[in-house]
Amino acid sequence: MAGGTWQVQNKVRPGVYINFKSQAQQGVTVGDRGTVAFPAPLPWGKNGVITLEAESFMEDSLKLIGFYPTDPRIRHITAAISHANKVLIYRLGATGATKASAAIGNLTATAKYGGLRGNDLQIAIQSNIDLPGTFTVNTILDGETVASQVAATADQVVSNDFVDFAGTGALAATAGTPLENGTAGTGGMGEWTDAFTAFESETFNVLGIPTDDSSVKQLAVAFTKRLREDEGKKFQTVLYNYPQSDYEGVISLKNSVVTSDGLTVDPIYLLWEIAAMEAAANVNESLTYAIISNAVDTNPRYSNSQIIDALQNGELVLTASNGVVRIEQDINTLTTYTVDRSKAFSKNRVVRTLDAIANDLKSNFETNFIGKVNNDADGRNLYKASVIAYLDTLQGLGAIQNFDSQNDIDVLPGNDADSVIANLAIQPTDSMEKLYMTVTVR
Repeated sequence: MAGGTWQVQNKVRPGVYINFKSQAQQGVTVGDRGTVAFPAPLPWGKNGVITLEAESFMEDSLKLIGFYPTDPRIRHITAAISHANKVLIYRLGATGATKASAAIGNLTATAKYGGLRGNDLQIAIQSNIDLPGTFTVNTILDGETVASQVAATADQVVSNDFVDFAGTGALAATAGTPLENGTAGTGGMGEWTDAFTAFESETFNVLGIPTDDSSVKQLAVAFTKRLREDEGKKFQTVLYNYPQSDYEGVISLKNSVVTSDGLTVDPIYLLWEIAAMEAAANVNESLTYAIISNAVDTNPRYSNSQIIDALQNGELVLTASNGVVRIEQDINTLTTYTVDRSKAFSKNRVVRTLDAIANDLKSNFETNFIGKVNNDADGRNLYKASVIAYLDTLQGLGAIQNFDSQNDIDVLPGNDADSVIANLAIQPTDSMEKLYMTVTVR
């Protein structure tokens, strides 16, 4: 008996012709949030983008960025990872950096990465009393052994996460030979440009720019507008003291905090935590009145009139009350309202919702429809159904409201045979922020 599959009913031989197809899965899911990106100087790490995952940060931070999570030198990074699922860091200062090294007899030890952190490494080589004729080779960072191995000769010593080894011949014992002459790279505006270029191919929700350099901030705003408007890549950027952006894609942090242990935090370092909080906030969540952990006061403190001025100027300002620091209002720098960009666009919760819709529907169309679904009534109805299901999900989450699938969406043929027009009306949900109450005393 003949068999197989079929496309049209043109078989000659008697038999069974069966096609197996999976059910179409064009459903749009709400994209995960929680990825934040930073260009930042680091004294250790690979060239380009370093990825820190929250679930493995405790184990990986030392080898990836050169410090333990509890080290005060990366307090700002640890604060960011406490909110975000993923932190992307483009390492500034890596280009042109020199690797620290040391010659220990026949063995040469070279830091895995260029930069100043390599100068904190030491190599200790001691005779192994349990295995005569061999040596224990320890790699030491800040006085602590971070890698250890046993070898008989220099060519048997293998590289680790911190040091690359090379050489042949006998090993020579040493109590601790430091690696030297590691230097930072030249840096400069060119590296910031390289960072922005690198981030174009990455996916993230918020970009933090930890610098007060006005030229860099200006470049960051231009980068944000270009990707949001021309490339359709929706994210927000957090800057320090740059409300003149006047753009829903840019958030301007105004002040900083004093921690419970008495540290006055430089706003450039606090920006890491604020950006991470914005990245981690869900589409149905506002950071208005969100608490800054471990903070007991603001620096500087502002009067009521100064806070009002800051809010009207489009600045994200922190306020303190009873030893608790909060984000006064989760807003961005948009202050010039138009028909296309109303006051609602100045609220970050609204922008998060609109950005999610843009990113998720773009991803859905690219993944499930381009080149795969016919541009006919059935195909357009299939696409419409997937969008409706997605918006119903958002409405269920409270991110949008009053969506009517019968009247608020049209999917129509475009001018060309391969084009589709989608018209969509949505109402993002904001959070309660002001209560006006009248009490009548009887």
